[in-house]
Formats: sequence, structure tokens, C-alpha cells
Amino acid sequence: AVALAIVVLAANRSPRTPTVSRPPSPSPSLPPQLTGFTTTSIWIGESRLTVAVATTQAQWTQGLQGVRDLGPLDGMLFAFPNAVTTPFWMKDTLIPLDIAFFDPSGRLVQALTMTPCTADPCPTYGATRPYRWAVEARAGRFHDLAPTASLVLSTASPSASR
Repeated sequence: AVALAIVVLAANRSPRTPTVSRPPSPSPSLPPQLTGFTTTSIWIGESRLTVAVATTQAQWTQGLQGVRDLGPLDGMLFAFPNAVTTPFWMKDTLIPLDIAFFDPSGRLVQALTMTPCTADPCPTYGATRPYRWAVEARAGRFHDLAPTASLVLSTASPSASR
């Protein structure tokens, strides 16, 4: 399993020294389509989300395809080893989703709403510049996301360490 480095950056503050978080833990209550995925907690701004974690090519390709109900999850974190520009698509994804892209420092690049697609050709959804992290959540979740929002991969609240 790939351990995720904590990206700690708060809006208008300098980055803290990155450390390594606990590896994500398996969750027995995931939707059946996500068997084999692990879960972790992340923070976007002041909001804590519980997400499935996609760290391999197979998991990036699977994403939330076929999932009708996220159950206890708020969404999925796509963690890439380096910054990428690859667009996302909603082929065989059954629920509308928001996606937020974050650069290697954890700063918000862009947030979009994506609609389900069951037949080709499906539209693609890309960021305006390279990103290292992408978070998918139920549609509407990122509607009011501040342009200064940042991503924190941690179990501790960002405000707890101020």
C-alpha cells in the first residue's frame, strides 16, 4: 500500500513541514464496487471528508464507476505520485459528482460538477493546470468552495494546529 504524505497548507499561511500520515485503513462498509480500496480522512478547508483512496492505475480507472450509493463515504481521493493533467470522465458513473483538483502544494486548482454518462462519447473534465490530487464528492459539495481552499491529508483538523 502506498502511504500518503500529509500536505498541509492553510490559506494565506506558509506550508508546514510535510510528515507522513498513518496509512489508510480498510473499511468493511464500502460499496461493493470499491472492494480493495482503503479509506482515510481528509480536510478541504474546514470540512472533514471520509474518502476511498485511489493510488493505482486500476483504481484510478475504476473510480466511482457503478456506485449507486456512497454509503458512509463522502467521496474518493485520487492520489497521483506527480502532478498530472489527465482529464476525468463519467463513463458508467451513476451519480452526479463534484470534482476538486489540487496542486502538489494542496492549493485548489479548480472545482467542477460532472454529470453521469452511460454512452460514448462522454465529455471529459480537466483542470486548468497540473494537479496532484483530485477529490470527487456528491454533486453540490464543492459549490461554495473558496478559491483559497486547500487540501489537508490528515486525521487532525487544520484549525487544531493553528
